Amino acid sequence: MNRIAIIADIHANLFALESVISDLEERDVDEVIVAGDLVGRGPQGSDVVHRIDELQWPCVRGNHEDYLLSFCRRNVPDNWLVDEQWAASRWMARELDEEAIEFIDALPFSLHSKRCPEIQVFHGSPNSHTEGLGHWTPDDRLEELLELIDGSVLVCAHTHRPLHYQGERGMIVNTGSVGLPFNGDWRAQYTILEGQQGDWDITFRRVEYPRQRLLDHYEQSGFLEEGKVTARLLARELRAARPFLVPFLKWAELSDHEPTSESLEPFLEVYDAQESMSTFFERLRELQNRRAPS
Repeated sequence: MNRIAIIADIHANLFALESVISDLEERDVDEVIVAGDLVGRGPQGSDVVHRIDELQWPCVRGNHEDYLLSFCRRNVPDNWLVDEQWAASRWMARELDEEAIEFIDALPFSLHSKRCPEIQVFHGSPNSHTEGLGHWTPDDRLEELLELIDGSVLVCAHTHRPLHYQGERGMIVNTGSVGLPFNGDWRAQYTILEGQQGDWDITFRRVEYPRQRLLDHYEQSGFLEEGKVTARLLARELRAARPFLVPFLKWAELSDHEPTSESLEPFLEVYDAQESMSTFFERLRELQNRRAPS
């Protein structure tokens, strides 16, 4: 019998990570794998990377690793280096020290469990670390992705929402998020796979952590003030365990608002964090169509 733990989407939240580490010490797991996004969307990137490095847990590369590396190297459009929308990203890139940058730059796109090679881990999907698999993904698409792996268990993350899919060709597990869940439950979330080849039980763990200490760190570190509108939206995500940043950016795009602090209150007047993003986006498109000249 094997017990494999998968954690992901820590997003520079050391407080959540430490609580998960403590929980794992009581679970008697054989292996821990990190499915990407150690950094980004939070103020403790270097500390999280150093802690994972210290534990020597194998990791795959997430989209936020690539994202912050691009800022570190200034390999982004010129306006990203000055516009308010990107202030938090610039702050997070500056916060990463050289050791952290070297660590995340060496991460692979995918890896197999050493204990159980039939388990293959990605951040997003076998095609891209930005493809999010969730309850909205059609079964035929999930089956297509299972055909692409070298094994029978595809483990992923990226969406910040847990998923367990048992298909004809194998199983897909989305582990959820340690540092920034989007399923309405703010607790740090990760997954344990228990069993052996072709026969796995899935447990989604939820662990409380001192969330207010992270919100205090937002202020004490300067992230909340210097990160401007994005940092303020991320703080709301922490409190609500629901997405705010992406809906805000989409709303700004469709309503011709600048994605700045001045637009935050008008956005909050129309955004309902309890509705799905697809429903919100559809509502925005309907409003846009009504305003379009005939």
